[in-house]
Amino acid sequence: MALADARTQVDLAFTSETRRGLAYENVFGGATSFLRRRYSKDLTGVDLAITGVPFDQAVTNRTGTRFGPRAVREASALQPCDPPYGWGYSPLDEFDIVDYGDLAFDYAKVSAFPDTLTEHIRGILAAGAGSVTLGGDHYITFPILKAYAEKYGPISLLHFDAHSDTWVDEDFERIDHGTMFYKAIKSGIVDPRTSVQVGIRTHNDDFMGVNVIDAREVHETGAAEVARKIKAVIGDRPTYLTFDIDCLDPAFAPGTGTPVWGGLASWQVAAILRDLAGINLVGGDVVEVSPAYDTTGATAIAGAHVAHELICLYCWQKRKG
Repeated sequence: MALADARTQVDLAFTSETRRGLAYENVFGGATSFLRRRYSKDLTGVDLAITGVPFDQAVTNRTGTRFGPRAVREASALQPCDPPYGWGYSPLDEFDIVDYGDLAFDYAKVSAFPDTLTEHIRGILAAGAGSVTLGGDHYITFPILKAYAEKYGPISLLHFDAHSDTWVDEDFERIDHGTMFYKAIKSGIVDPRTSVQVGIRTHNDDFMGVNVIDAREVHETGAAEVARKIKAVIGDRPTYLTFDIDCLDPAFAPGTGTPVWGGLASWQVAAILRDLAGINLVGGDVVEVSPAYDTTGATAIAGAHVAHELICLYCWQKRKG
């Protein structure tokens, strides 16, 4: 079946007549979209919109994450030929998922960027869809969370990262990828008591009341226990999952701006995300993929897999409920 379809399927990002189904066009050819989903600005009846935010003007070290969405889309081309391993169902077959394309913004008017992004996500949510965003640097999560908090109230944040990103910054006009969760908590859009940070391995004097499962705890207690602890904290509250690719050790994801040793392995992340099935995930993002620093493409591959798992988590909840 797959071989036969590979002989006829091409450019499904534009030619597909449906928003559902696996894709069998040649992995190495065709127009690139995330998981070969159809590009569409029409969100009528859509369950989940994948969108890219190629913004990296808030970084503290290496730039390049503006190319992350493109690289992650390309890396995802190997995945839509089969249902995701271990989930027992096929979200691409059962749900209407589209690639909503990238955010349009004026790169030379950085001060206008946050509101532009919030409005972009607000439009997706108003249409009744959820969003999975491909970044971009990690600052983008703050404007996204503003849109989610408008709909759900103070959100529970599930945050995978090497850094807490809660360093103190009282200037809310500054655009910085290390202080946005301090601002999100101070703004009341994130509830720290029901939020969890996983994989942390950099110092901060104040984690703002967020529950922290640092990298060493993940290594010593195991993926299943980490997932159990996360579920115990967030319960059934609306949860937004943000995944900074530097949560992974640089051995698994060197293509990022602020790599830190001692991080999680790919297999640990895969197991944790799979064991989180059943959480009330309302949206998520994968950020800080900077492909120029990884000639192997492994970082973008990891980002694509994480984004696919976010789709599985989001659709699992809708499927059960």
